[in-house]
Amino acid sequence: MPEENCVLVAAGGTGGHLFPAEALADALMRRGVPVELATDDRAVKYGAQFRARAIHAIPAATPTGGGLAGKAKAAAVLARGTAVALGVVWRARPMAVVGFGGYPTVPPLLAAAILGAPTVLHEQNAVMGRANRFLAGRVDAIATGFEQLGGVSEAILAKARHTGNPVRPAVIVAAQTPYPVSDGARLNVLVTGGSQGARVMSDVVPAAMELLGADIRARISLVQQARGEDETRVKDVYGRLGLAAEVAPFFADLPARMAGAHLVVARSGASTVSELAVIGRPSILVPFPHAIDQDQAANARHLAETGAALVVPQTQFTPQFLADALVSALSDPQSLTKRAEAARSAGVADAADRLADLVLEVAARKRGTGDKA
Repeated sequence: MPEENCVLVAAGGTGGHLFPAEALADALMRRGVPVELATDDRAVKYGAQFRARAIHAIPAATPTGGGLAGKAKAAAVLARGTAVALGVVWRARPMAVVGFGGYPTVPPLLAAAILGAPTVLHEQNAVMGRANRFLAGRVDAIATGFEQLGGVSEAILAKARHTGNPVRPAVIVAAQTPYPVSDGARLNVLVTGGSQGARVMSDVVPAAMELLGADIRARISLVQQARGEDETRVKDVYGRLGLAAEVAPFFADLPARMAGAHLVVARSGASTVSELAVIGRPSILVPFPHAIDQDQAANARHLAETGAALVVPQTQFTPQFLADALVSALSDPQSLTKRAEAARSAGVADAADRLADLVLEVAARKRGTGDKA
């Protein structure tokens, strides 16, 4: 059998899960530790920059919706994925397996637990998600993105350590860009709905721009992420208004775009909140309202409590609300600068190294007991 020679990182194929996994991989590889990635087939879109020695496609599905038949189908896919993952873990012989949440994490972590490989679970949100709750009792250690973690028992908290949310290397580079102090003459606005977009942004932001006077619009530069099905209608509005705007479904250089913004309007997924904090940018956050655990609302509070973010429920995120907020930002640029400083004070720029320390510590501890796959 091959010797232990890598860390196997398991992350679902959306940016919210893959970006922190990418950051950990970079931290480990800087220490000379090879990394392999276990994910689903969406990794190509969101993980194109993920540097891994090998990428393993593991079948996975989310057992929600679709009634009993849908849940049964998802369970069958997860069982098949676990069988595939057992082979991957057996062959890779990893020194540790690290999961980043989402149901694509379940098969590799279950396989690792069955084979006795050291396991670490990273929870990015302030409230633990369902997939991670399912796995939490089976892993050796849990790393948390926020200091407070809700939705778990005291027994689970006992093996938790706060590391912060790892941010990808591009975010660390972007964080070196000073806040673009404004005298109110220009306002650079970034609008993003997370790696998969958010339709509410495509509904509200163009309507807000229509409410603004032409003199105000002339002072705004807008970069907006919009879903592919919304892109044309959003562009049409901005073209008619003569607004300086760039609209696309996905920006590969989003950290650089964030660094260039005076104000960010966004959802409050864990990666977004962490990147806003490390780069240090003020924001208007609109938590996703339909999450069972309301994790985005809990994430947003992290920045709101520092004064960095204005958090607004989606029901109150109207075109008039946003138009008023943009006028206020233009009239009081000093407040944006203060909010940017507050955001940066909440960031954990070395979270990837903290997590790498924990992973290698767990691997060494379990190896020392002779308990390994």
